[in-house]
Amino acid sequence: MKSKSIYVRMLNLRREFGMFWGLAAGFIYMTLVFIGGIIGYMWLEGWNFLNSFYMVVITLSTVGFMEVLPLSENGRIMTALLILGGVGGFAYLIGAFSQLLVEGRLQVILGRRRMKKTIGKFKDHIIVCGYGRIGAIVVEEVMNEGYDIVVIENNPELVAHMEAAGITCLEGDATKDDTLKLAGLDRAKSLIAALSDEAANVYVTLIARQFSSKVNIIARGNNKTSISRLEFAGADRVVLPHTIGGIRMAQSVLRPTVTNFLDIAMRGKIDLQMEELFVTDTSEFVGQDLIESKIRPRFNLIIIAIRKHTGEMVFNPGPKEVIGAGDTLLTVGKLTDLSAIQKIL
Repeated sequence: MKSKSIYVRMLNLRREFGMFWGLAAGFIYMTLVFIGGIIGYMWLEGWNFLNSFYMVVITLSTVGFMEVLPLSENGRIMTALLILGGVGGFAYLIGAFSQLLVEGRLQVILGRRRMKKTIGKFKDHIIVCGYGRIGAIVVEEVMNEGYDIVVIENNPELVAHMEAAGITCLEGDATKDDTLKLAGLDRAKSLIAALSDEAANVYVTLIARQFSSKVNIIARGNNKTSISRLEFAGADRVVLPHTIGGIRMAQSVLRPTVTNFLDIAMRGKIDLQMEELFVTDTSEFVGQDLIESKIRPRFNLIIIAIRKHTGEMVFNPGPKEVIGAGDTLLTVGKLTDLSAIQKIL
């Protein structure tokens, strides 16, 4: 049982040190050799601690000084073993450090430290949990819009892929509080739980909602029964990728022209885009109806819907529909026109 317990502790230490395990094991070994040498001289030769300590130092450093005191036969044998063990330990340490340099692991470590500093400067960014098939698409779309993003992924291969692609990421378990805090959850604008395991998404949503009441949480579900569980955990919106994919395929057959138009507008394949514009308290449009605002003649934009600050959705609003503070305008227009109105809003 004791040997098994020691083996488990060693495995835990190896996981904790990660790529530094080689160096850590070398230093542990050299420490044991050093302590063993001191104890050996004190026991075999009857020397005091200072003489034993000095003898071990000059022996392991191989400086060639003479012995502190004459050695017995047993003392000479122990000295020879100490030299062999010390030289072997130093050779192992040099090899472990060289491996860090040759394999680029040291650069990876320094790069991850810089990445953590970068994350610490983010504000109103988007956190994506999981870089699988769904998460990778989410990350690509968000980055194309120019938003700051932090991806949490526990697969080392995917993390290495993201680091090579210049994607800000953290290697860790998204279901742990510390990982979400490192991702800057307290400063984040939104969190997307895109893990393949639904139970993990529920747990991430629950932790994120308890940690922040303001963050907008979008969670991935597998079926319709997932909606109630994820919403109860605190998700603002639940997305069912398989359901959306099936509906999209059906609409491509039933209404191909409409589907193609939406695809072109949403992906920005032409100079036309659908966008939502939030009306702030200081906007000049507050209190004006659509005619008074002159949004159509000034910016050549079409208002297809208004989401009122109360949550009510007004589709195809009439000319006398009043714009209020906190409303969100759903518009269609050119990218240049959308950029111009955003400065005013």
